[in-house]
Amino acid sequence: MTFKQKIHTYYLQMVQDRIDVFKDMISALTEDSKNDAKGSAGDKHETALSMMHIEQEKLTNKLKEAIAQKAILDRIDADFVSSTIIIGSLVQANGIYLYLSVALPKITIDGVNVIALSPQSPLGAHLMGNKVGFKFEINKTHYTIESVL
Repeated sequence: MTFKQKIHTYYLQMVQDRIDVFKDMISALTEDSKNDAKGSAGDKHETALSMMHIEQEKLTNKLKEAIAQKAILDRIDADFVSSTIIIGSLVQANGIYLYLSVALPKITIDGVNVIALSPQSPLGAHLMGNKVGFKFEINKTHYTIESVL
């Protein structure tokens, strides 16, 4: 498995794990609200149900976001290498590895730190469509694209 494939697989698993956790949390809240509805009455009960509903909405939104991230990752072919930076490119700039996909936490693969960023981010937008040797500046930091995998 190539370095890029390892990164892609790791991020896919990370997002799938998030999806599973959110589904479990939503399911637990749904079950709690059913159980709570059976034995409670009054204002405290209504407040508790309302709070559970608000929490369930928050989790549902996070779940939708994670599913959207997974859909983007699923469309990326980790085997494909382009000389021009596209979604799915692994870019090395200033010694930093950047994976153009979706905004996700920094990871370490084979002792190397990798940052996943979306093409809509300021840095991602500067990278998209460019090639090795391209130089640019963001927030007074100069970047040079060293490699594209």
